[in-house]
Amino acid sequence: MSEKGFEVLAVSSSGAELDEVEKRENIRTAAIEMSRKISPLRDLRALWQMFRLFKNEKPDIVHSHTPKAGIIAMLAAKLAGVPVRLHTVAGLPLMETSGFKRKLLTEVEKITYRCATKIYPNSKGLTEYILNNRLTTAKKLKQIANGSSNGIDTSYFSADLVSEEQKVELKKMLGISAEDFVFVFVGRLVGDKGINELVAAFSEISKMDLKENYSEPKLILVGNYETELDPLLPETLKEIENNPHIFLAGYQKDVRPWFGISDCLVFPSYREGFPNAVMQAGAMGLVAVVSNINGCNEIITEGLNGLIVPVKDTAALRSAMLEMMTNQPVYLQMKSNAREQIVSRFEQKEVWQALLDEYLFEIRG
Repeated sequence: MSEKGFEVLAVSSSGAELDEVEKRENIRTAAIEMSRKISPLRDLRALWQMFRLFKNEKPDIVHSHTPKAGIIAMLAAKLAGVPVRLHTVAGLPLMETSGFKRKLLTEVEKITYRCATKIYPNSKGLTEYILNNRLTTAKKLKQIANGSSNGIDTSYFSADLVSEEQKVELKKMLGISAEDFVFVFVGRLVGDKGINELVAAFSEISKMDLKENYSEPKLILVGNYETELDPLLPETLKEIENNPHIFLAGYQKDVRPWFGISDCLVFPSYREGFPNAVMQAGAMGLVAVVSNINGCNEIITEGLNGLIVPVKDTAALRSAMLEMMTNQPVYLQMKSNAREQIVSRFEQKEVWQALLDEYLFEIRG
């Protein structure tokens, strides 16, 4: 956007990531602390700071992402008189809550959407959910391009950029042999991502007496725990620690080498907007086993570039993972389709162009 004549100001909570964006993108940034938890006093402080920022900057467009930044930015922008107020919906935490918390989060979403002039659900499934639950009107909704919030840079996420030497060295460090079949998960290691089911399914597979012509399974978990927000079950943590076939990689700035040594992404999340990890893996040539939720089932087509399983179904997840391991003709056919399915539908530059067109349209009215 800055290359197309926009002056861009990026706002988020403070931290190394914000500093990195400022340097990398050569743009101005502003830090306003926004907690992902429900915290009324801190949220009110953030709202006041955001309002003052918008009154001083007088932006033409405010575009928010994530539920917390959405309610704060959209409300502050409306109060400050910002003419174009855009909000991208990339997942709804309320989908996995109940009772009072669900009612509260639903009302927060409705307020966000009322304050926005346009809402961009980043998947067809989210659009349907928003309409079915009457969170806003259809005229306010629009999906950018084929979905996702930012597309995928397929020139960056390419298997050609991970050398054989890198792969050999990484596998050696982990004790993975060339014959092993490697499953990988990339994302936050929390309950909502289906990690409890994934670890349980893999635990059963790793203990099976498979025929000699089948490779040995391995599982790599790339990401950090979030023990305060959504902790894993104690038995899951114990299995991760004690199973010699499970490798905990932690947060990785560059996930490409980890995709490079893997054979299949497993992403059994309970809810998503449009998951980057599934697009990234596909661009790297990986097939995927994903849960049947919006976003995932728009990136993966059953039997074409992966397998789709019911949400929270450990048995179905185990069966799909075994299918990937043991049915090589089907696996190789899906693998041959994986990258093309991403390149043809979710190339980042096309998403950027569609978003630029939207900005210009909104400004011109």
